[in-house]
Amino acid sequence: MTSQERVLIVDDEEQMRELLAKVLEKNGYQVAAAGDGAQALALLEKEPVDLVVTDVRMPGLGGMEALKSIKELNPDIIVIIMTAFGSIDQAVQAVKEGAYDYINKPFKIDEMLLTIGKALEERRLRHEVTALRHELRTRYHFESLIGKGRAMQEVFGLIEQVAGSRSTVMIYGKSGTGKELVAKAVQKGAFTGAIATKVGKFELATGGSLFLDEVGSMRLDLQAKILRALQEREVERVGGTRTIKIDVRVIAATNRDLKRAVEEGTFREDLYYRLNVVPITLPDLKDRQEDIPLLANHFMQKFAQESNSAIREISKDAMGILLSYPWPGNVRELENVIERAVTLGRGPAILPTDLPPHLAGGAGPVERALAQEATLEDLERDYIRAILQRTKWHQIRTAAILGIDRRTLYRKIRRYGIKSNDQ
Repeated sequence: MTSQERVLIVDDEEQMRELLAKVLEKNGYQVAAAGDGAQALALLEKEPVDLVVTDVRMPGLGGMEALKSIKELNPDIIVIIMTAFGSIDQAVQAVKEGAYDYINKPFKIDEMLLTIGKALEERRLRHEVTALRHELRTRYHFESLIGKGRAMQEVFGLIEQVAGSRSTVMIYGKSGTGKELVAKAVQKGAFTGAIATKVGKFELATGGSLFLDEVGSMRLDLQAKILRALQEREVERVGGTRTIKIDVRVIAATNRDLKRAVEEGTFREDLYYRLNVVPITLPDLKDRQEDIPLLANHFMQKFAQESNSAIREISKDAMGILLSYPWPGNVRELENVIERAVTLGRGPAILPTDLPPHLAGGAGPVERALAQEATLEDLERDYIRAILQRTKWHQIRTAAILGIDRRTLYRKIRRYGIKSNDQ
């Protein structure tokens, strides 16, 4: 109970109003009173109330009519009905129409206090759940990024600060940490250009944003062209004779240490300072362990919904394995692991057996694997077929889930004679 919880007593008997008001105030509630439904509604339009205790039979506007009007005014207000023995059926009907509960007159004070306390506790819990869900959608989610730890909260804060500006942003992070998601969050509609071959994208992106991915691997001659475009705010078309003015906001990303690249002479120092105006660094997943359950459950719900799977949760033992694994492939690897688990799991929970063996330290002794070679081949064939069917024969996505390249996948498909019409 909090000092802000306010109860309205509605009864045409003054003695009943005074008795309830005295008891409730003694137990720490703020109390207001009204003699009938009309007075109660007039008060509710002016003052906040958490819970209403109302008699059913009153002159003028009775309890049933007041219930309907209260719920129309504010569905969040709890209504408890007081009723004499002869109107229990009516009270039951009131519960069906939105009342929290009903209490028979005459009642015991302890019974009334217990019902009010229980109702307000449920209301508080409901509000907490709503607030937590909102926090998950807002504080812990930024566009498609998810994280509640300090590192990701700092990233979200930087994104909010730079989203409305024209400043150049440099995103650092290892493969799979979500650099492109940050770029999209910094400015929606960013035009993605492959820097190795499409410098002309500057012209197409004028008036908007250009995302330059993996700038750390850019050739030195291309670095010079990019630098000129940023300094002069102009470009030349290939084979052209005139310059074209551009107005582009650049968002760049790399998985390399650009300071070291500058020291090693593989990245221009002047371009580094041009790009490194607002640096945003994405942490490795192993350094944000508190986000693993949040991410894992997000991916589980996503893939279960997509595939109409019976999976609804991640078991405690499976989550323990996820928390103890170092995640060298970062968030992308976690996403692939959860997609695999949802595909193979029978539900209702993801179990340790649904996770790749290497997450728990290996699949077992080599001797046992050799002794079961035929069985392992059968399992591999069935698994590959299941993933292909799950991805609707999208071979690049299937290879990513399996953790192999596309050519290896193609060889295995041929080796096992797997066909698209296999069931």
